[in-house]
Amino acid sequence: MLDFNTHDLSEHVGALIDTAMEHEAALLPPRAYLGASSLGEDCARRLQFQYFNAPKDIGRHFPGRVLRVFARGHRVEDWMAAWLRLAGFDLRDRNDQGDQFGFVAASGRVRGHADGVIVAGPNSFSYPMLWENKAVGAKTFRELQKKRLAASRPVYATQIALYQAYLGLHEQPALFTAICADDMSIYAERLPFDRGLAQHASDRAVQILRACDAAELLPRISTTPTHQTCRYCPWQDRCWSLPISSTQ
Repeated sequence: MLDFNTHDLSEHVGALIDTAMEHEAALLPPRAYLGASSLGEDCARRLQFQYFNAPKDIGRHFPGRVLRVFARGHRVEDWMAAWLRLAGFDLRDRNDQGDQFGFVAASGRVRGHADGVIVAGPNSFSYPMLWENKAVGAKTFRELQKKRLAASRPVYATQIALYQAYLGLHEQPALFTAICADDMSIYAERLPFDRGLAQHASDRAVQILRACDAAELLPRISTTPTHQTCRYCPWQDRCWSLPISSTQ
């Protein structure tokens, strides 16, 4: 029942928006491929569940609030692109055919879509260079400042290395930017091409796909479901209800 005597409709309006966003998300087609944005994740078995679009555990789908956070990330990317162009960077987010820059490998079973390519700009940079942006919280922002990208967020570093390799943008360092969602501070870092990291991620994709083709479930990342990666995995119950053997 609605309380018509209160002016605070936060809960009611929020619930309506959450329901609509969750319904919209449920209608999106599944991603039947391994994405470059996830190949740096720790658990190969999780990537198998993702590849097969296995049903997530009850209550493990993204709630509306988290979907709004994702939407914010897309908006922040648009803002950062506009600011870079304002600063004199010739940033392209579409190729000559009007499509997002991306690559397809392994007969379409490995794919990636980059935020953009910068083809010209201030003399203090070399071109063309890959551009990738993230919206992050204050904690992640501080870790980036302290440890830099490769040490603090290896998943992002792997994603960038794959883009540089497959898009032929390995000769010049990539530009990685991050915006702190708390105060809109900007972090920027040059990332020289890490050939070893790109090769490792590519080899890992092949290993995962071969295991999927052979109906072989790869080992879990941990021996206990209380491991941090397992606790936040949307397939935790499904994974830990299976036999210990890696071939199932």
